[in-house]
Amino acid sequence: MSLERVLTEGFQQFGLPLSDEAVKRYRIYADFLTEKNAVMNLTAIEGDENIARLHFLDCAALLKLEPMAGKHAIDVGTGAGFPGLALKIACPELHLTLLDSLDKRIGFLRECCDKLGFSDVTCIHARAEEAPGELRGSFDLAFSRAVARLNPLCELCLPLVKTDGAFVAMKGPDTAQELHEAVQAIRLLGGSWERTETYTIPGTDVAHSAVIVRKTGETPARYPRRWAQIKKQPL
Repeated sequence: MSLERVLTEGFQQFGLPLSDEAVKRYRIYADFLTEKNAVMNLTAIEGDENIARLHFLDCAALLKLEPMAGKHAIDVGTGAGFPGLALKIACPELHLTLLDSLDKRIGFLRECCDKLGFSDVTCIHARAEEAPGELRGSFDLAFSRAVARLNPLCELCLPLVKTDGAFVAMKGPDTAQELHEAVQAIRLLGGSWERTETYTIPGTDVAHSAVIVRKTGETPARYPRRWAQIKKQPL
C-alpha cells in the first residue's frame, strides 16, 4: 500500500485532519529519510508502508492527546525527528525545537527541514542534561520517544517544561512498572502523572502508550544532574 494511502486512511481512523500539503511533506520526509538511512543508520524501519505506519502514524496519535497548534514544544533525543518533525508536518502551527546529542543527526534534521520548507524549526546539538540554560522552563510540551526508562527521562525532560505544561513520553503498551519506578522522580521534579493513553497504530496490531506528566511546579535547580549520576542513582 502506498505511503499516501496509508496516511490518508490512518488519519481518518484517528479522526484527524490531513491536508494535501502535509501528505506531500510526509513523502519528502520519507524519501529523504530512506536516502540518508543508507549511509547514516537513522532507523531500522524501512519501506514506505512501514515508515508511514510505524513512524508517521505512531507519532500522529499524540495529536489526539494534547492541543498543539501555537504551542512551543521540544523533542528530546529526537533522533531522525520522531515524534517532533512528524507532528510539525501535521500541525504546522507547532513551534518546534529538536534536540539530539549526535551532530550528524542534527545535520540531517536541518537539511530535512529545509526540504520541507520549515524555516521556523530550531535544531540543537546537545545532550538533554546539558541543554542551553535559556531552554529551561520555556516549553509548553516536551516529547520523547524510545530514549530511556521513565524515571531518568523525567529528569531530562521536566526541567524544560513550564508550569502547567506537559511532558509526553512515548512508550510500549505496558507502562505500569516504569510508572511505579518514576513516582518519586516525577514528584521531586515538580510534576504529576496525569494519565496514560494507549492506542493501536492503524492497520497494525501494534499497541503503544503515551504517558502524560503535567508540570505542576518548578523543578529544583539541582536537576538535571550529570548523566553518569542519573544512571548510577536514578531518582
